[in-house]
Amino acid sequence: MWWASSGRAVKEESEPCVLSLSLPPGFTQRREPCSGKRPSKRGTFLPLVLVPARNDRSLLVSVAMGLAPLGSFLVVLLTLLWLGSRWLRRRGAGWGHRTLCTAGPARADDVRALVVTAHPDDEAMFFAPTILSLGRFRAQLWLLCCSSGNFYNQGEIRKKELVQSCSVLGIPSSNVTVIDHRDLPDDPAVEWDTHLLSTFVLEHVETNCINLLITFDAGGVSGHANHIALYMALRYLQSEGKLPEGCQVLTLKSVNLLRKYISILDVPISCLQSQDVLFILTKEESEQAKRAMRCHHSQLLWFRHTYILFSRFMVINSLCCL
Repeated sequence: MWWASSGRAVKEESEPCVLSLSLPPGFTQRREPCSGKRPSKRGTFLPLVLVPARNDRSLLVSVAMGLAPLGSFLVVLLTLLWLGSRWLRRRGAGWGHRTLCTAGPARADDVRALVVTAHPDDEAMFFAPTILSLGRFRAQLWLLCCSSGNFYNQGEIRKKELVQSCSVLGIPSSNVTVIDHRDLPDDPAVEWDTHLLSTFVLEHVETNCINLLITFDAGGVSGHANHIALYMALRYLQSEGKLPEGCQVLTLKSVNLLRKYISILDVPISCLQSQDVLFILTKEESEQAKRAMRCHHSQLLWFRHTYILFSRFMVINSLCCL
């Protein structure tokens, strides 16, 4: 800095201002010159740069050692959860029989159940544990699919895949009905008419002397508008008293995204949750459910394979009375 004194130019040397900082552990400070910058009137501030100290490797080792107990705890927890899930899975194969007799008919072999779905592949993706468990209890089964799944113009193909899937699940083709109505398209943007749906369902209930109806709950499991429309139709039938006396309605309980994709690890959680009927498949039955899902060749994109491997709905169904 230059300034005039007694007619002579005098140069004032700027002194650097030293700033004392408290540094985090494992870091040191380094001054870097302000080359090319005009110094401040009160002096030159040299910027401080925090850099890792030379013993940064030991810091990382210390952090890793600190996290090791947490990692070991998580491994032990997951192992216990997996072992507990397998034990409950073996023990829980017969629970559905007892809870079903409590919620519905007095004898499981007296059950005449109609599973109401929205699209071909719903029966395998969501209801396989219910269908296979009811078949194990010698219940009679019917399936009513309320659309042909023609969103991508594959309706005829998907009808044939549905019949094959139901055959694997134990539902004869004569008990499988597909509604192909112009007002009930496979389209989440279209709101299905509740009265029209309830008319089709009631017709099947009365024709086949159904005493147990099974469909989605208010969340639709996946949130699909067509799934939710089925719940609304069955709720309408029940609230209006149009169902035959003794006909019960069970809805498939929706779960959050995390529980949806932890497969058998959700068994202990499901056992602790409130529901009226709980169906858990054995390992052999789970393989049967996967074979049914693989019958829907037109729908087997990469994410469907992921669903088959990890979805709890391929193993567990929790149902609540409507």
